[in-house]
Amino acid sequence: MDIVGERIYLRKMKIEDTDQVIAWRNAPHVMEQFIYRTPLTREMHLEWIKTKVETGAVQQFIICIRENDRGIGSFYFRDIDREKRTAELGIFIGEPDALGKGYGTEAVRLGVLYGFQSLELERIILRVFQDNEKAIRNYETNGFAQMKDRVETIVRDGRDRTVIFMQKEK
Repeated sequence: MDIVGERIYLRKMKIEDTDQVIAWRNAPHVMEQFIYRTPLTREMHLEWIKTKVETGAVQQFIICIRENDRGIGSFYFRDIDREKRTAELGIFIGEPDALGKGYGTEAVRLGVLYGFQSLELERIILRVFQDNEKAIRNYETNGFAQMKDRVETIVRDGRDRTVIFMQKEK
């Protein structure tokens, strides 16, 4: 079942998407905004599918442009806790020519609706670098607010970077 929006749709990730997801995830513009920086390998991704996606701890989608069915990135919920009805949202646009066109904002909107309606989540959280203003704008547009009591500082590329936590409740 695809989740269809105005300009994009989200379809469940398949094992056949592995090479594309790896290429997107390891692209420099994606990697620099990822908190977990280890380059993704095929073995790591297949293990992720086996231990996370297939067990239901993760739901991962490919973001596709409707007019040409082109995959441009990935949207996912990780650490899905069915008892607490919470999950962490993650997204990346892997195709450089698809950046800045609003696809990520629409993907978050569609994904959050799916999370609240189909997964019956009550709260969705995310982590983002404080200096990633475009992503923060996307999240705020979609109703996320910063959690004032949750901030971390980590060292990336030899400098301190602040990670903020944001949430949206049903």
